[in-house]
Amino acid sequence: MIKVIALAVAIAATSSVAGAQAASPVAKSTVKTGTVAKRHSHRTMKKEESQEALQKEAKVSEATARATALAQVPNGTVKSSELEREKGKLIYSYDITVPGKTGIEEVNVNAIDGSVVARSHEGAKAEKKEKAEEAKEKKSK
Repeated sequence: MIKVIALAVAIAATSSVAGAQAASPVAKSTVKTGTVAKRHSHRTMKKEESQEALQKEAKVSEATARATALAQVPNGTVKSSELEREKGKLIYSYDITVPGKTGIEEVNVNAIDGSVVARSHEGAKAEKKEKAEEAKEKKSK
């Protein structure tokens, strides 16, 4: 009689655990020959950082970073700028136009130590593509 009760309790416990796992939106379980294998669906969520939080973290002022970027591009004018985290680094990103030249010069300045992290030329086609991607990204947020 005790064996029957113990068996009934074991079955009830197993079915409630399996039911709880099946109801979970994150964990899915599969039963194979008495073992339970769990698969977790991982979603990569980008942590949204406010401009205020980024500015508090920056050690270099925007004015100093702007001067550093403009020193890299003689006769340049800043078309747009932003403080952002890119590849784990906090940077000021500047799009600089030069009279008489097509496209833009993009200069990235490290917001922690003030060094120039990257400089590249973007033609009109690449600039248009980047703006479209940024607009699409902003829409999805």
